[in-house]
Amino acid sequence: MTVYQPKDAADLAETVAGLGAPVRIRGGGTRAIGQCSASDVLDLSAISGVVDYEPGALTLIAKAGTPVSEIEALLAGENQRLAFEPMDHRALLGTMGAPTIGGVFAANVSGPRRIAVGACRDFALGVKFIDGTGRQLQNGGRVMKNVTGYDLVKLMAGSWGALGVLHEVSLKVMPAPETEVTLVFDTPDAEAALAVMSGALGSPFEATGAAYAPEWGKAYLRLEGFETSVRYRAGELQARLGDAEILQEDASRPLWRDLGNVTDFSEAGYVATVSIRPAHMPKLAARLSGPWLADWGGGLVWAAGETGDAARITDELRGFVAEHGGHCTVVKAPEEAGLAVFQPEAPAVARLSDEVRRKFDPAGFLNPGLMAGA
Repeated sequence: MTVYQPKDAADLAETVAGLGAPVRIRGGGTRAIGQCSASDVLDLSAISGVVDYEPGALTLIAKAGTPVSEIEALLAGENQRLAFEPMDHRALLGTMGAPTIGGVFAANVSGPRRIAVGACRDFALGVKFIDGTGRQLQNGGRVMKNVTGYDLVKLMAGSWGALGVLHEVSLKVMPAPETEVTLVFDTPDAEAALAVMSGALGSPFEATGAAYAPEWGKAYLRLEGFETSVRYRAGELQARLGDAEILQEDASRPLWRDLGNVTDFSEAGYVATVSIRPAHMPKLAARLSGPWLADWGGGLVWAAGETGDAARITDELRGFVAEHGGHCTVVKAPEEAGLAVFQPEAPAVARLSDEVRRKFDPAGFLNPGLMAGA
């Protein structure tokens, strides 16, 4: 196995242009999802560091290998944050290393706050990357109004390195709230939980988190902002939805960190996500025999199971998606199960996806096989 470790963008372009065999792209090595068929590794950890940060403009530019923790610490010093709340997969997948901003963007990793502010891709202002031929490409800029040319920024988000090797990303950041609380409602079943979450998200009271843990029979609603506003909104939601236990900031923050990182499923041999219409969450719940939890107001369901049941559960989840819409992603499964990570695309969409990949990576050297099924 050969490990390439370029030191900057020029070195990266030269390395990719000279490849004679496929490579697996690695940042922090924390998101071990999918089965890339390449044995050689393209390690981006040396392409690291914050290039520019303008707190007044709410913009940040960082190299792809920059640890997320370094960025979060820098932002915290100015009372700002990454609003899309990227998930840390280490507990769930049992991986080491440090999550990088390039990996977060390449996988479009977004946490519980997505329902209120949008996904990682919605905060990306610009990207610089190397395509499969070694060309240096860039798109976007440092302001949200820049719409010049093709929207490669959105295309690269969630492409998992199959279109190019990201080496720099520009992001919009947001102010951190003064405080937060979580309302905890006793909900006997998925229908009751959906009613609580939908009631909050359909109200004017700006919940920034809505999750359901069926094991505990609890629905969770997060409120963030100025203390007086949070207190008022909490009272209004309780008046509409019923009495709730209120967790203050010191208890609310770790709760949402654990919910977002799905730490409860760290011992499970199999984990998948299903993105669906929230209204369909109770229907899916009725078909699940193993542990599960819901985020994004019921729009994202995490399902867990035993290693030996991986193929069966995947078939059931994808059968539900085929019937009701959405998509299923296998996040954790034994390699020998040979499961496609992503929901298989319709034939016409698959042809279009393949053609796009060939345009950016004609030789198929970048993360081959990782997006099999998509």
